[in-house]
Amino acid sequence: MIDILMKQAKHLFPGSFASVMATGALAVGLNLLGFHGLAPILIAVNTVLYTVLWLMTLIRLFRWPREVRVDVVSHSKGAGFFTLVAGTAVFGSQLLLTGGCIMIAKVLWFTALILWAVIMYTFFTAMTIRKEKPPLEKGFNGTWLLSSVATQSIAVLGTLLSPSVHQHQDILLFTSLSMYFLGSMLYLPLMALIFYRFAFVRFSYGELSPPYWISMGALAITTLAGSSLILHAEYFPLINEITPFLKGFTLFFWITGTWWIPLLVILTIWHYGFHRPPIRYNPQIWSMVFPLAMYTAGTFQFSKALQLPFVSVLSEGMAFLAVGSWIVVFLAMCTAILRSFGKMGDVK
Repeated sequence: MIDILMKQAKHLFPGSFASVMATGALAVGLNLLGFHGLAPILIAVNTVLYTVLWLMTLIRLFRWPREVRVDVVSHSKGAGFFTLVAGTAVFGSQLLLTGGCIMIAKVLWFTALILWAVIMYTFFTAMTIRKEKPPLEKGFNGTWLLSSVATQSIAVLGTLLSPSVHQHQDILLFTSLSMYFLGSMLYLPLMALIFYRFAFVRFSYGELSPPYWISMGALAITTLAGSSLILHAEYFPLINEITPFLKGFTLFFWITGTWWIPLLVILTIWHYGFHRPPIRYNPQIWSMVFPLAMYTAGTFQFSKALQLPFVSVLSEGMAFLAVGSWIVVFLAMCTAILRSFGKMGDVK
């Protein structure tokens, strides 16, 4: 088992924690909608995913540090490391809401915050000082928006933890509020680059990778973060004072995220329906599951925060798509893992 982990760790995809993000987001969404039956299963699955991926990450970091450095300074791959941050925080939110694990959630919040600081400034410093830089069409893709997703995930978990924190509650909520605005700021310029890439740079079907769904996923988690802050305004006077502004800002992001869905569906049909590339499991496919699950959670909380009960119908409908897509991708992942074990057994 250890030998297999060692071999797989060398080529571990930087964005592999997207599976943890998707599973955690699905659990949070289903919990908010009142479907608690799958909670123990999703906690068990995500605990295994999170533990194994961290083990492989540490193996890769200490056994193959050169490969890690190459990925970190890569324009096309480096942003994938933000899934470590988002996966940790979303997993914390899952354990808090569906498992009542307050202390573990606190530890994961602090862990995510430290990871966020290290990865955020390492990545953007590397992108800035690198001498040779690729053109936009080769170096930039939807994974860059994970910087926004990671930031918002810390805001969400911090806000959810606030009722259980009696000391320094104001600091926790101020940090969450700051992360919310910072994540929003990161989204806007990166989204402008994506629109520019879509409209003015030659775009082949092969370049339409699943991470572009993060365009909607980042907005969904921003909606969840804003809605959660509004619903916890009673715990911090500053949030209470700016609630009208937060409502307008959150409405803006929710509408924009909803607008993205038909366009992404059309582009996905264009990619898979007209060009028919070979369909096989790729860790990046979790980047399509996460937005669906997060939209479920974000829309439900949005309907509560802005007192728009009719909007919750969208979250209920999206929940079925999120569950279906998660099951399909999870089974595909399990099949791919079993095949890799089989190949290694044949080699021996």
